[in-house]
Amino acid sequence: MIGISSDHLKSLVAAPSASLQAEAAQLRDQAFGRIVTYSPKVFIPLTVLCRNVCAYCTFAKAPSKATSIFLAPEDVLQIANAGKANGCFEALFTLGDRPELRYSAAADWLKQHGYDSTSHYLAAMAKLVFDETGLFPHINAGALSHSELKTLREVSFSQGMMLESISVRLCERGGPHFGSPDKTPSVRLEVLKAAGELQIPFTTGLLIGIGETRQERIEAMIAIRDLHNRYEHIQEIIVQNFRAKPGTRMAGAAEPEIEEVLWTTSVARLIFGPDMSIQVPPNLNANAIDKLIDAGINDWGGISPVTPDHVNPEAAWPHVADLAAKTAESGKVLQPRLTLYPRYTQQPNRWLHQQLHRALKEQSDSEGYARTDQWSPGSQFSIEHRSRDNVADLQNVGRTSGIERVIMRARSCEDLSESEIVELFAARGPDFETVCMAADSERRRFNGDTVTYVVTRNINYTNICGYRCSFCAFSKGKIADHLRGRPYLLDLNEISRRSVEAWDRGATEVCLQGGIHPSFTGDTYIEICRAIKDAVPAIHIHAFSPLEIYHGATTLGVSVSAFLTRLKAVGLSSLPGTAAEILDDEVRRVICPDKLSTAEWLSVIESAHNVGLRTTATIMFGHVDRPVHWARHLLHLRRLQQRTAGFTEFVPLPFVPMEAPIYLRGGSRRGPTSREAILMHAVSRLVLAPHFVNIQTSWAKMGRNGAVASLSAGCNDMGGTLMNESISRAAGAANGQELTPHEMDELISKAQRVPLQRNTLYGRADKGRVMASHAAPQLSAG
Repeated sequence: MIGISSDHLKSLVAAPSASLQAEAAQLRDQAFGRIVTYSPKVFIPLTVLCRNVCAYCTFAKAPSKATSIFLAPEDVLQIANAGKANGCFEALFTLGDRPELRYSAAADWLKQHGYDSTSHYLAAMAKLVFDETGLFPHINAGALSHSELKTLREVSFSQGMMLESISVRLCERGGPHFGSPDKTPSVRLEVLKAAGELQIPFTTGLLIGIGETRQERIEAMIAIRDLHNRYEHIQEIIVQNFRAKPGTRMAGAAEPEIEEVLWTTSVARLIFGPDMSIQVPPNLNANAIDKLIDAGINDWGGISPVTPDHVNPEAAWPHVADLAAKTAESGKVLQPRLTLYPRYTQQPNRWLHQQLHRALKEQSDSEGYARTDQWSPGSQFSIEHRSRDNVADLQNVGRTSGIERVIMRARSCEDLSESEIVELFAARGPDFETVCMAADSERRRFNGDTVTYVVTRNINYTNICGYRCSFCAFSKGKIADHLRGRPYLLDLNEISRRSVEAWDRGATEVCLQGGIHPSFTGDTYIEICRAIKDAVPAIHIHAFSPLEIYHGATTLGVSVSAFLTRLKAVGLSSLPGTAAEILDDEVRRVICPDKLSTAEWLSVIESAHNVGLRTTATIMFGHVDRPVHWARHLLHLRRLQQRTAGFTEFVPLPFVPMEAPIYLRGGSRRGPTSREAILMHAVSRLVLAPHFVNIQTSWAKMGRNGAVASLSAGCNDMGGTLMNESISRAAGAANGQELTPHEMDELISKAQRVPLQRNTLYGRADKGRVMASHAAPQLSAG
């Protein structure tokens, strides 16, 4: 509630925390839903020397009591490598403020090692950790200058400094900040301002219980809020409660009651509104996890499986499994994040130095959270098989009322909105299972336990293409010998030979697509159809993407409908709905700027339906796109299908990154996560029903286990046996060129489903074709 009034602020001072929690929690849920995040981190105390003498601090030590003046590079790397080995994403550099200004030992050490200042050494170590381990540095180095912040921005993903308090009283003699020049409120506010000017994603917050009043806490929050309103750079607000420590001047001071922590947390949520991340350290409040969630937090901060909390060493980090369980007891899902929060990961050009962009894309998922699995489409890593339990009873899986409401609308065949579809794609934890189970229930409703597949042969007649889609590793220029294979062009005799061989091996269809060869005209596609039909009259020709159709019509100077009618007359029977990629021009401008626009793709498909040619529909996802783009894509398809009923199936095609130019340049994510890939099948089942009856999985991209897992998330079709799979292989997929009918039957049966060979239009395959497919000879070379 960023516009909170002064009268309301006055009333907050006296308000008990319980009176604020419901509103705070409601605000939090508007932006974060069930998600509560934490950052798996390693804590690197670069130096414990500090020029400040805060009355509550045991982190800062004199040189005589420090183990080392600064951690040596090898010690820094040892800690970082241990963090990487234990699944950390963040390297938190915490250190004292400018120790060289107080201690000659620090100044001498820096000079001996070739550094001008602590911040100079810090920048070197942050770069070392990032270069050597890939961990994302987060810098917590106190009151840095504008130039120091700017330098550190080049080697860190985020920075931070606790404001602690805005009270000048606390800096007076007898106060906790007396003798600590860097704790002067005006100095710290200037740091926050400089960070905003430099567009640094920044962490700050309050240290409560050190002598400040509630009114002063509110004033501090307003000061932060005002800077954030101007620069939008504050990632999170930490509410940290003072802990009395032996050996400090405040050893005998009373620690704040949990009521004060809860009050401050709820007030922070009310002041900063729904979108700000509010964090309270769980190790300092181990017995109040549920209460803190009720008070409006959405983040637990950094938790290390390797290093202690060097600032509060008496308070051990919670085990992540225990914290997840306690978080779940409050109806929330614990989600790992990066040191950069999701809303900042989605704007890297604004918030990050260019040299950090590739790593960010590599480690983040479509929503900007940490990527926690090794799987990528087409990779050697396998998606775990999802067991097929009783999906009729959804009551056994915890879920939010929002997810339940959206699912109920979907299962009632109501049209979901863009925001509702995005909500389904955001499902994690129990909600993920709920969505998958609901989709599987819908699959059973429309398809029973039968899983279909088609015996087909892919014939990609050329990989020479005049287009430059940044995701495509298949197409080649005339002289592009790099990546996977030389440029080629099959002649009509070879296309016919492959079609005959496909028929002899039991195929009911051939699927033909290729690059947009500069010499091709509409007549080329007509000749291909004639050649195939002359060689194998009974085979179904499933061929030509909307881009090829558009190209053919344009070269002949006829309408798309007229060209499709000509193709149909010479044997074309249906079209693959490929080249769709993402049906949103914001994405298409990045990945395929010279390709058909969204409207043009939809127009070609609608024209095909209108002349009596059925088509498939696809989505190629997991690169630069986000769930909102997926939602728009599904909505386009649903609306078109409602008009024409011309789609036979929907086929999610996860982006295979390994050899894709955009990935090799660091411009994309490495495909969807396994959760996102499975969800695409499940959500599409819910969104597109009853208009799309068939949801297909791509074994070439999902892998065998991934395809089977999709069968428990709304899928009823395994696609084609393929015989020659070229496009996924060119992108780096390692799942083979063919899945034989015997292998298909075995895979489907192991999933406790009933395999059935079909034809292109989902009729049962002729018995003779089925017998021929099971008796097929080995595929010849070529």
